[in-house]
Amino acid sequence: MSLMRRMRDITVATLNERLEQAEDPVKLIDQYLTAQKEQIMQSEKVHRQLMAHAGSLRQQAMSAEQLRDKREQQAMIALKAGEDHVAKMALQEKILQEEKYEQFKELYEQSKLSIVELEEQLDQLKRDFDEVLSKRQYYMARLESIRLQRHMNESLRGGYPGISGRTFHRLEERISDLELETKSLRDVRQLGREVAHTGSQMQQALERELSQLKNKLEKEGWLK
Repeated sequence: MSLMRRMRDITVATLNERLEQAEDPVKLIDQYLTAQKEQIMQSEKVHRQLMAHAGSLRQQAMSAEQLRDKREQQAMIALKAGEDHVAKMALQEKILQEEKYEQFKELYEQSKLSIVELEEQLDQLKRDFDEVLSKRQYYMARLESIRLQRHMNESLRGGYPGISGRTFHRLEERISDLELETKSLRDVRQLGREVAHTGSQMQQALERELSQLKNKLEKEGWLK
């Protein structure tokens, strides 16, 4: 597991744990999104640096390869002219350039693997960000519904005249408070569960879709 992926898993685990106990889940999600955005920006910066470094390694490998081939041709020309000493000097340089080519080629191949790994992790970070952002909008709407329901309950409390009205007023107040406390606690806990299980649910859905598509292609004769 790479360092960046490990950091991402720790961040997600911390978010899920804190959401279960958060009094203001939206504020906590905002903090997570801010940190996630910063990490994406840093990863994109590293990606640009890796791309530039890979380009430099590729250029040096190509230069060594071209010089190697050139020295081989010069050695052949020297041999044809009977100048063995000059041919040996050219071949010596060819050997050095061959070693340089192999070294830079290996470094270039390693850098390409690093770029692919970083791009995969960067894509995952962006998907996580978009997923949590959509959840934020959803929970903002739910909290707003609770707020409006509370205001509606408060506006109804003054609608009962006389002694009977005061009795219903106290009953309505007590029931409304209990309902709001219970619903808010349930919603906050559900938030943590939903964020924790969204990734596995999405993966299961993708596997089902892939299996259905493979079955369809097998029936049509595309797959054996």
